Amino acid sequence: MKLITFAVPCYNSQDYMRRCIDTLLTGGEKVEIIIVNDGSKDRTGEIADEYAAKYPTIVKAVHQENQGHGQGVNVGLTHATGEFYKVVDSDDWLDTEALKKVLECMEKWRINQTPVDMLVCNYIYDHLYEGRQQQIHYRNVFESSSLCNWHEIGRFLPTQYLIMHALIFKTEVLRKSGVQLPKHTFYVDNIFAYQPLPFVENIFYLDVDLYHYFIGREDQSVNEKMLMKRIDQQILVTKLVSACTDLHQVREKKLATYMTRNISVMMAISSIHLLLIGDADAMEKRRELWEYMRQMDKGLYKTLRYKRLSGLTYLPGKLGDFATLTGYRLARKLVKFQ
Repeated sequence: MKLITFAVPCYNSQDYMRRCIDTLLTGGEKVEIIIVNDGSKDRTGEIADEYAAKYPTIVKAVHQENQGHGQGVNVGLTHATGEFYKVVDSDDWLDTEALKKVLECMEKWRINQTPVDMLVCNYIYDHLYEGRQQQIHYRNVFESSSLCNWHEIGRFLPTQYLIMHALIFKTEVLRKSGVQLPKHTFYVDNIFAYQPLPFVENIFYLDVDLYHYFIGREDQSVNEKMLMKRIDQQILVTKLVSACTDLHQVREKKLATYMTRNISVMMAISSIHLLLIGDADAMEKRRELWEYMRQMDKGLYKTLRYKRLSGLTYLPGKLGDFATLTGYRLARKLVKFQ
């Protein structure tokens, strides 16, 4: 069995997918790479087949009609044979020295039968064209190179949370969680990084900068203009995340707190961007989103509305809207989101 399966969903990725795949190939026969060509209209499928022919024991090429990034993740998980599973977007890449250390750890776990459900590594926001980087680490949350559970973790910083780029799940854990991402939808990585967490018992943090998250394309989904353009999909994913787990059933208090905060962040993002759009339709969607939350779970609604950051993005009246937008713009200047 391979140590890890890398799924690489690709759509019109001919210009940058080689950079991604070549870094994964440094893992050699210890890794499995599943390239999912999502109905691309350029040479993506041809390049995928080229890699599969050249590295038949490592690379698989899967071709499907265009169904979106989420279905690429689903298909990769269906075909995965590795003990662990990680999604690597086709415009991103891994640090090869960090990958070597990850694989060394996985080999030791296999030999010693160490039960690791989730590996957490650092990731880098890589503004490649500008020549600058921003590291995101978790030293304040987890002890490095040590196994722990949710009860033993430290406190997350206000701007710090677990995203797909930081996580490597045990394949069995993902399948047990039943995570399935919706088709033709952006922002589904939020579901992938959230729904399996209650099925994770043992966590290992390796303090290496593994994942390089490329920042720079104008059409990236994290771009503010794109967030506003695709706000309906952001709202949908926010609802799906909030509904996929009954937080009252999550036994570990620290995990429940973290997951609640995660929903709060998503509610804040949706609320703020609807406010930035600012027309009557957007304001109605904002009201409806909060009403949905109230109807779904009144206790969670009260927490989000009155005890978390999200509540500050849904203040009453015009003055409240002004305060929300002023705070958001100040935060952008201070934090310089990515």
